[in-house]
Amino acid sequence: MNINYKIILNYIKDISLEIPGADALIVSRENISKYLTDIQISSKVMKNNTMEIDTKVIYYDKTKNKKKSHFEIIYSTVIKIEDNKPAEKDLKKLILNDLQIEIFPQIKQISENILKMSGFPKVELKNIDFNKLYNQKLS
Repeated sequence: MNINYKIILNYIKDISLEIPGADALIVSRENISKYLTDIQISSKVMKNNTMEIDTKVIYYDKTKNKKKSHFEIIYSTVIKIEDNKPAEKDLKKLILNDLQIEIFPQIKQISENILKMSGFPKVELKNIDFNKLYNQKLS
């Protein structure tokens, strides 16, 4: 069952971009297509049927190369649950899947804009298939 909810607000809770120097930027720009994306989602219950969901996106170089850059953003979304006492499995699906599908395009756009303004003109973050991730988590 789908849960009825309303997004009350979104905001950037934390953002970090680390480029150790010009050498690292040059190497990072050459290897940016090989960078990995990691996503971590957490939530906390607030008052009056509201929840804060933090979506942390990390864009990083997994190699042991010392000349690399690192980017992460924590994007917070506060929602109001309009249903009374939704089932826990439905709430998990809302947090890990439905809401992420709705907000990720904005997270992606913000992240790409910041990276482009920081010296990565050709960066394009990969789309994330939240349905697939959610189904993998269930099995």
